[in-house]
Amino acid sequence: MAAQGTSGANGATTRPPPNPSPLRTAKFFQANMRILVTGGAGFIGSHLVDRLMENEKNEVVVVDNFFTGSKDNLRQWIGHPRFELIRHDVTEPLLVEVDQIYHLACPASPIFYKYNPVKTIKTNVIGTLNMLGLAKRVGARILLTSTSEVYGDPLVHPQDESYWGNVNPIGVRSCYDEGKRVAETLMFDYHRQHGIEIRIARIFNTYGPRMNIDDGRVVSNFIAQAIRNEPLTVQSPGTQTRSFCYVSDMVDGLIRLMEGNNTGPINLGNPGEFTMLELAENVKELINPEVKIIHVENTPDDPRQRKPVITKAKEVLDWEPTIKLRDGLPRMEEDFRKRLGIPRNA
Repeated sequence: MAAQGTSGANGATTRPPPNPSPLRTAKFFQANMRILVTGGAGFIGSHLVDRLMENEKNEVVVVDNFFTGSKDNLRQWIGHPRFELIRHDVTEPLLVEVDQIYHLACPASPIFYKYNPVKTIKTNVIGTLNMLGLAKRVGARILLTSTSEVYGDPLVHPQDESYWGNVNPIGVRSCYDEGKRVAETLMFDYHRQHGIEIRIARIFNTYGPRMNIDDGRVVSNFIAQAIRNEPLTVQSPGTQTRSFCYVSDMVDGLIRLMEGNNTGPINLGNPGEFTMLELAENVKELINPEVKIIHVENTPDDPRQRKPVITKAKEVLDWEPTIKLRDGLPRMEEDFRKRLGIPRNA
């Protein structure tokens, strides 16, 4: 017989969550926390793995198909007794026993998600369905990394979690932003219908070491161009804005969200707002004062403004970013120079 559900604030019945592994409540044996990270070989995912592995009570299982991720990002953990790496595509079902699921799998760069838009939306929809099915089966808590792209080209500025967005459902970016919107829907439907413990983070632009050097996102573009003595290509008009959060701050926010009691969605990002021209000027000043800044044509459906309201994150998670853009850019430059083999005096 099904357990009695409770009625949520919106009147929908929420079932109690499934029971996790009996080892969680075993009297004499305290098992390690087994944590699954999908997309764990990627940029943010690998930094999250680093932080999770620092806790000796965590066992971390990474699942990645290596479309945009790299084993290099995880090399320090390969062979570690508390670490496991599985080559797997989340659009196929996965059978593992875990206590928590951080679901990050999905290309986040326009170059990569536009390369195979059908696969991108399948990753967002079928991949999320598969991870929710896994969470239901084993009683795991699941965190989805959604995106500020769910706000589309916003008509409200800055954006808080109550804003429903302005997304083009048939545009070239919709495989990603509409895919993430559906993923959020699935998360809440599983939560209401099956009692799954869910957490949703809406991630704003994140930067730092291990970003793909030619992934088409603006920070990595500018830094790679400055290091290679190439002009910084600012998409016209250059007045469009973004907010940039350093990766260690982002990882801290994700872990706080997972460990807390709020389902979300919660914006995670840095409310410092920069125009693309301001970002280019910062990169030029900090990395290569000799490079030129030129304008190029903009891409379709590019949002004009993007800035998070993080009041909810401050109140619920006691979280806000600590690393300023001018402090984070040189750390990323150092990583890029090492990977490109271009020393600073070159």
